[in-house]
Amino acid sequence: MGGRAGAAEPLLLPELSGGHSGGASVSGAVFNLSTSIIGAGIMSIPAAMRVLGVAPALVLIAAVAFLSDVSVEFMLRYTGWAPSGPPSYAGIMGDAFGRAGAAALNVFVAFTTAGTLVVYLIIIGDVLSGSAGAGEEHAGVLGELFGARWWTGREFVILVTVVAVLLPLVLLRRVDSLRYTSAVSILLAALFMLITMGITVYTIFSGTAKMPRMLPDFSRLSSPFELFTAVPVIVLAFTFHFNVHPIRAELSKASDMKSAVRISLVLCSAIYAAVGFFGFLFFGDDTMPDVLANFDRSSGTSGVPQALNDAARLSYALHLVLVFPLLHYSLRVNVDELLFPASRPLATDTRRFVALTAALIAGLYALAIAIPSIWTLFQYTGSTFAVCISLIFPGAIVLRDVHGIAKRKDKAMAATMIILAVITSSIAIASNIMSSIGGDAKVASYHVL
Repeated sequence: MGGRAGAAEPLLLPELSGGHSGGASVSGAVFNLSTSIIGAGIMSIPAAMRVLGVAPALVLIAAVAFLSDVSVEFMLRYTGWAPSGPPSYAGIMGDAFGRAGAAALNVFVAFTTAGTLVVYLIIIGDVLSGSAGAGEEHAGVLGELFGARWWTGREFVILVTVVAVLLPLVLLRRVDSLRYTSAVSILLAALFMLITMGITVYTIFSGTAKMPRMLPDFSRLSSPFELFTAVPVIVLAFTFHFNVHPIRAELSKASDMKSAVRISLVLCSAIYAAVGFFGFLFFGDDTMPDVLANFDRSSGTSGVPQALNDAARLSYALHLVLVFPLLHYSLRVNVDELLFPASRPLATDTRRFVALTAALIAGLYALAIAIPSIWTLFQYTGSTFAVCISLIFPGAIVLRDVHGIAKRKDKAMAATMIILAVITSSIAIASNIMSSIGGDAKVASYHVL
């Protein structure tokens, strides 16, 4: 194994090239996992806390983190049992349900990651160039500093970000090469949390803060079932399962993956809880699904310095820039497996690697420019694709148990996961449909990514 050419520089996506490339540390895995987790949902946690109240939201965050740990443990337990092929999420799905199972996973991951990446580009554009919608307009940071110019326009700013910043990162050939950017990304998420806390403390001492509700306010809900609509938001915020195997494959010891996952889940749960609590404490029932819009709206009010609002927006935008490459890797793997199932591994085909990367980046940019807001799309995808990836598919693998290694308690937990996911997602989807028909924007806003 050590005598192969290129062994000293293991390629990206080791799950496609087979074996463990080794060398990555537990801390590097924690940073990459945490980046995958936090990038998916920190923005929506305060809005979910507005729906549920503080106490139920904290319980839900802890419960979903626990179920995520259980589902990843299920995935890792069945890793390596497949009769052929390197370890991957698609591999264990294919082992349990055949080619159709692997293809279904690839499609679900592709939709989830592509949609999320487009959202990231839209948010980056909103922060830097501003946005308009629903009769409101807010200026971006560049617009506030330099005014409306051609080079502060949305199309140009996103294009420069994609070409000059994101493209070099997604062309890196090792997942572990992102350990430093992932570390910075986690620090930026922590900075966003600290800024939110600082603004909240400022408003507390100035006497403008509102005491957050600890329990749901049923008078603001058209139905108690609306409480369930916050569940897919939290589940989506913990959907990182498609990055488990690429990160595991680069660990020096595969057995360290369980510890890395648990450390990451504890870290991210703490950040989610802090951002959700302090964001809700500051904005109260005015908390919007896109909490960055609140920071813009609060400019010049409550005595909050403009610099703090800009720092909060910029730290989050930079966080998304550094999260982008990890999710793009997963998108590229799944699209490649769907389009070129019989081709040689992507990591060994430079031409296909570069061409597919460029095509995906161009497509994501085009969608981010063409679609001003895709919140409506995510009202449904957050309740379907992400829930399947994080809960339903791992549970189904255990219930299928083609190798007979699952215990009775494992199957009971797997069945519970699936039942909870199906019930809560069904209620959320029904609420989305009802809100779309009735034009109830308040209900619809609860499901934003």
